[in-house]
Amino acid sequence: MNHAQKGFTLIELMIVVAIIGILAAIAIPQYQDYIARSQITRAVSEVSALKTAIEEELLRGNNPSAIDDASASYTSAADELGYTSSDLFAAAPTINIDGTGGKTLEATLDNNVSSGIKGTKVILTRTAEGAYTCKVDGGSAAAFKKSFAPSGCPAS
Repeated sequence: MNHAQKGFTLIELMIVVAIIGILAAIAIPQYQDYIARSQITRAVSEVSALKTAIEEELLRGNNPSAIDDASASYTSAADELGYTSSDLFAAAPTINIDGTGGKTLEATLDNNVSSGIKGTKVILTRTAEGAYTCKVDGGSAAAFKKSFAPSGCPAS
């Protein structure tokens, strides 16, 4: 009598499980890096949105009232400029002014970000001439990699 085999043997199932395990060991860290990169890129984009509001105020001949004091840092200035709160940051970006008319926008990733990049700072610096530079500072982030920074905004 011939009995047709139904199902899989134990060794076949073990091989499939091993293959899935190997693929997962490669894919999960790559996915976590992808998420971290996308969150930093989103943060740069959200902070960059304030550049337009600052430039509009400066072209009108104004400094937003909350950032007139050249010796202070204000979180409320971002709100005054129309900043919409983000779930990536613990607070609105701070805007600092130096005595020469330069401005620095700085936001720290904190809330809903990958645990390895908490504490990463996105820093946009405006010179008195109006040119902006961008950098990503992963200083206090546990697992920050320079490759997480988007092009045009290098890691320091």
